[in-house]
Amino acid sequence: MSSAMKVAVFGLGSMGFGMAESLIRAGHTTYGFDPIPDQCDRLVTVGGVSANLEHIGAELDAAVLVVLNAAQTESVLFGDDRKSGLVPTLKAGTVVLSCATVPPDFAKAMAARCAEYEVHYLDSPISGGSIKAREGALSIMASGTTDAFNAAHPILEATSEKVFILGDAAGAGSAMKAVNQMLAGVHIAAMAEAMTFGITQGVEPETFVDVITQCAGNSWMLENRAPHIVAGDYTPHSSINIWPKDLGIVLAAAKSSGFSAPITETALAQFVEAADNGLGLEDDAAVAKVYASKAGVQLPGVT
Repeated sequence: MSSAMKVAVFGLGSMGFGMAESLIRAGHTTYGFDPIPDQCDRLVTVGGVSANLEHIGAELDAAVLVVLNAAQTESVLFGDDRKSGLVPTLKAGTVVLSCATVPPDFAKAMAARCAEYEVHYLDSPISGGSIKAREGALSIMASGTTDAFNAAHPILEATSEKVFILGDAAGAGSAMKAVNQMLAGVHIAAMAEAMTFGITQGVEPETFVDVITQCAGNSWMLENRAPHIVAGDYTPHSSINIWPKDLGIVLAAAKSSGFSAPITETALAQFVEAADNGLGLEDDAAVAKVYASKAGVQLPGVT
């Protein structure tokens, strides 16, 4: 095992909590911070440590940010007034691993601001879902300086199955995550469209999953999300609300590059409609309900 570290995890949702559990198993002293106090208390029950951030900031070796977006990332790092926050309290050489999906230019800006305090910033968006987060088997698309990678190594070792080293400066990791999210969002929407189309043609959802997961039309997202629809279980592992944000980042980057992304635009519209219909906090497989409603078909477990 790598040397034990003192690590703070910010954001104890399904992904952040799983990463914190993996860090605890690896022997790292792990503090958890979340707007929902029950999540922090829950982490203590599995071996996390309760602490006041003001008292431990200078002791930390690493901070892992698994928050929702760029605004929350910046708020944690530098405060809402852009002058306070976590980073000014950290000792030189501490590493920040930023795991949220954010625009590449934002990642570059955060790295530059962290460097002013001699704090390393690793642009490290994650992929793999909540189960792999708990297993310490995420894929991490990382970019940053050699010093940032070296400082983050024990964290990466504890939380990931595969680390893609994408460059020596922040921004490249977030660019790759945008590509991944383009495909992932499109695949979920396409799965929902195909399944509900199948129902209109007399194909039962269970049969759809049995057959397509063994045929060329399969994708990781189809294989992972379609069973949620079959079970009628929309407990959020990854919610509808994530996709207007993530695909919005993708399309903003595309627009700035003069790139047309019509398939992504269509997928985004389905998630926006789902959110507008009150499904935002449900599992992202619930985008199938948009298609089902328009087609007048019944999904399993949906009344």
